[in-house]
Amino acid sequence: MNRKSFLKNTILGAAGIAATTKINASEPRSTYDKLMDRVGYNHIPNKENKTMKSVLHKANTRGNANHGWLNSHHTFSFANYHNPERMNFGALRVLNDDIVSAARGFGKHAHDNMEIISIPLSGDLEHEDNMGNKTVIKQGDVQIMSAGTGVMHSEYNKNKDQEVKFLQIWVFPNQKNVTPRYDQITLDPQSMKNTLAQIVSPNLEDEGVMSHQNTYFHMGDLEKDLCLTYDIKSTGNGVYAFVLEGDVTIDSQALNKRDGFGIWDTSSIEITADSNTKLLLMEVPMELS
Repeated sequence: MNRKSFLKNTILGAAGIAATTKINASEPRSTYDKLMDRVGYNHIPNKENKTMKSVLHKANTRGNANHGWLNSHHTFSFANYHNPERMNFGALRVLNDDIVSAARGFGKHAHDNMEIISIPLSGDLEHEDNMGNKTVIKQGDVQIMSAGTGVMHSEYNKNKDQEVKFLQIWVFPNQKNVTPRYDQITLDPQSMKNTLAQIVSPNLEDEGVMSHQNTYFHMGDLEKDLCLTYDIKSTGNGVYAFVLEGDVTIDSQALNKRDGFGIWDTSSIEITADSNTKLLLMEVPMELS
C-alpha cells in the first residue's frame, strides 16, 4: 500500500473511528492522562551529566522488562519501570527498544491522544488497525500513528523463524482529539549516508512522516571521523540523541551504542563520529502548550 492509500484509508476510516471514540470507556483515564501522571517536565540531569543543560542516559542504566516473547529496554519510565529522574525529555515520553520473538506480538489494544512512531531495526513487523490499515514495516521504514480520538491496533512479528527489533517512541501531541491517522514511508539508505535525513516533521508536505507536534526526527549513517552540526529547528526545542550503532561524540560527550543524550537551551549541537555510527536525533518541545 502506498502513502496516498494510507492517507485515503485514514479518511475513510474516520466514520469507524467515531464509533470508537470511547473505546476505552471502561478505563478511568486515557493513554494521554496516564502518561502525563508523573511527568512534571522534570528534565532532571542525573549524576552523570556534565552541564545543567544536558542529561546522559547510558545504555546499561535503562529499565528492562523481559517477558520471554518480548524483551524491552526503557529509556524512560514505562509500565513497571519507574525512575523519577527518567520520566520524559520534554514532549518525548517513551523510548522503548523492543525485541519480539518469532510469530509473537501485541494483541489488539487501544490508544488515544498520542503520537506513536515505530522504527524497525531488523525483521518484519505486521501492523493492523481499525482505520483499515494492514501493513508490514521493516528495516528502513518509519511508521507513525496519530491516535487522536482513539484507535485500536495490533503489532506482530510476521516471521516464524526470526526476531523483530524495533524502536517504539511516543510523543505527546500539541493537539488533542484529532482524527486518527496513519502514515508510513520507506527511506532510501543513501539519503542517510554521511548526513542527517529528516524522517519526522510537523508539516504534511515536508520530508518524513507528519506528527501533531513541533518535533523533528533525523537519522544518519555516518562514517568514522565525520563531523556535522545539527541546528535546532524551533526555539524552545531540545534534542535527544540515541545511538543505534557505533560511537559518537556530541558536544564533548562521548556516547556508545544505545546511549541516550539530551540537550536543551542551545541553538545547535556538534557531532563527531568516532567510529562508523548510526544515529537517531529527536528534536522535541521542552514544554507542552
